[in-house]
Amino acid sequence: MCGIVGYIGYSDVKEILLKGLEKLEYRGYDSAGIAIRNEEGIHVFKEKGRIADLRKSVDPSVAAKAGIGHTRWATHGAPSKLNAHPHQSVSGRFTLVHNGVIENYEQLKKEYLFDTPLKSDTDTEVIVQLIELFVNEGLDTEAAFRKTLKLLKGSYALALLDTEAPDAIFVAKNKSPLLVGLGEGFNVVASDAMAMLQVTDQFVELMDQEMVIVTKEQVTIQNLDGERITRAPYTAELDASDIEKGTYAHYMIKEIDEQPLVTRKIIQAYQSETGKLSIDANILQALNEADRLYIVACGTSYHAGLVGKQFLEKMAKIPTEVHVASEFVYNMPMLSEKPLFIFISQSGETADSRAVLVKVKELGYQALTITNVPGSTLSREADYTLLLHAGPEIAVASTKAYTAQIAVLAILANAAAQFRGRALDFDLVHELGIVANAMEILCDAKEELEQIARDYLATARNCFFIGRSTDFYVGLEGALKLKEISYIQAEGFAGGELKHGTIALIEDGTPVIALATQEGVNLSIRGNVKEVAARGANPCVISMKGLESEDDRFVIPEVHELLTPLISVIPLQLLAYYAALHRNCDVDKPRNLAKSVTVE
Repeated sequence: MCGIVGYIGYSDVKEILLKGLEKLEYRGYDSAGIAIRNEEGIHVFKEKGRIADLRKSVDPSVAAKAGIGHTRWATHGAPSKLNAHPHQSVSGRFTLVHNGVIENYEQLKKEYLFDTPLKSDTDTEVIVQLIELFVNEGLDTEAAFRKTLKLLKGSYALALLDTEAPDAIFVAKNKSPLLVGLGEGFNVVASDAMAMLQVTDQFVELMDQEMVIVTKEQVTIQNLDGERITRAPYTAELDASDIEKGTYAHYMIKEIDEQPLVTRKIIQAYQSETGKLSIDANILQALNEADRLYIVACGTSYHAGLVGKQFLEKMAKIPTEVHVASEFVYNMPMLSEKPLFIFISQSGETADSRAVLVKVKELGYQALTITNVPGSTLSREADYTLLLHAGPEIAVASTKAYTAQIAVLAILANAAAQFRGRALDFDLVHELGIVANAMEILCDAKEELEQIARDYLATARNCFFIGRSTDFYVGLEGALKLKEISYIQAEGFAGGELKHGTIALIEDGTPVIALATQEGVNLSIRGNVKEVAARGANPCVISMKGLESEDDRFVIPEVHELLTPLISVIPLQLLAYYAALHRNCDVDKPRNLAKSVTVE
């Protein structure tokens, strides 16, 4: 959640920080602030709401060459200017921004800060007040920072300014992502490389329980015992144009349109010189030795995992379970003797999934991460990684990363089947090429789908999605997209389950989106459509060519039946987009949501 930026160097820092925060807006936030330091001291500007509101409050006459900034997604305390970051110590000497959650902050308040007047409701303020407390007891800033870090339980990414150390930013990380960027005569801090691509493409990864002193000339990394660590930088392989909207009104519609290109990029990335799809042999050996696969994910990635289970079981014949990460970590089921865990995460920073990964590694099991972000926490800490090659996804509601996850899972299952000596009756490279072409056709059907959104969703207060087999899983994702960005109460159901209770919610005019792309259950789902129509529902059937009926509202191109989730979801993405657009919702930054969910 949240985002951090920092800069120390030779340029005026205000615009660098504000632009950096704008690049982090996709992560989700409800308030923002910056602190800048010059000869007069530290100047703090913060506001509830958007960065555009923060811009208006920043005094343009105040110049400074060092500063930190933050976008906040509320965890402790309501969204407000008072609870917005940066937070300052009582004397104003120390100023801090923080991502993450400090689990023992109440205990720390009672034990150390019983005499300290706190201004906010946040766990963050406890950190900055502790640092000042320990300095007042005689420690220097570095020692006080280190002592405070050792007391903290939970997750944090921190950047600290000290009025009496004008040439440094103090930085630390545990569980929450944070990078240091390197420049000529300046250095930067960022939660995400995208935030500081404006000034550098050279970054150093920080690991958990590391503390860093950043000056304009030097970056000093230490562990919490003060031992120095040397780590080479890497080049962020991001094209700045990838994170701009260009001529598009919103990132979401741009990213929907990028799905055919992403599918072709994935084919190229996993294609060997012979034209066959290829996966690292070590990964295939791990899959082959496993007696059961456990896919662990959240939200959209969980829905992709449900589709991936079909691939892995039907193509590779490997028993597979799919679990919600936030439940799995606290209620782990009985595991098989030789499990392999597969973590699916767009950002690679999902805290719920990382909590499971930590537990899995403690138990001595192997793990594979499927992610869009190389070098992310889940990627670094797993044994193996498969990349999505989807490019930066900025809109909070995931679209191209979802279809990329499904495509990579299909390639993984295909390669595992071949490794296990199983002959498949189709060429996946050829079939994915057909999928990419079908995606283009669907992306060009915007006017038709916009009209469907008007007809069914313009005034709807709720909506049901139904399907059978893999259509059920796609329906879950379609419902999530609709409620994420249009705020229409939407739920996905297995078609046969409606009559076991949920059909009681059907009223005259209730929109029901039904998917019919699976030949074996085509007649069954159409029977379910008749059931809801008889109760007054307004059904909208989306079928695949070859299975269509006369009354179907939209027909998608024919692709291999196993791969239909890659294209049947696109009409649902577009329906959600246009429903949100016509209801005047913030499409790219829906309320209360964050892109990278870095707290449990």
